[in-house]
Amino acid sequence: MHKKQKHKIAGILLIMLGVGTAIALSLTALNQTVSFFYSPSDLLGENKIIPPSNRPFRMGGLVVEGSIDKKPDGKIYFTITDNANNIDVIYSGITPDLFKEGQGVVVTGNLNDDNIFIATGLLSKHDENYMPPEVKKSLEKTAIEKGHPTK
Repeated sequence: MHKKQKHKIAGILLIMLGVGTAIALSLTALNQTVSFFYSPSDLLGENKIIPPSNRPFRMGGLVVEGSIDKKPDGKIYFTITDNANNIDVIYSGITPDLFKEGQGVVVTGNLNDDNIFIATGLLSKHDENYMPPEVKKSLEKTAIEKGHPTK
């Protein structure tokens, strides 16, 4: 091999190493920022999914009528449903103004050993025409499984 060919091969190998490193770093960063979404039926239903225990995930559904209980210590207890399964939630923090019973909600946090969701974040719908897409899809899926297709 000539000296020029060796330099070309070394250059190509360095470029491939750089591209490989960039891809590996990108995938690692993406893996750390991915947030999984589950419905109550995903976590408690027949085909139960075990969420990752080492990182927070999102869960959504409707806030059950009559379930909101605000305590003096600032904790808020409520129940989320997808019309098939319910999960109790404990949240400490300020709730959005539109957080109320019967509305769509997405919480971020973890499920404890007693199947109570300990929420660190709470999002609710912002107007009467909007429901978080994940919640809407989850509710539609549950309705279809129960034999009540939605529009």
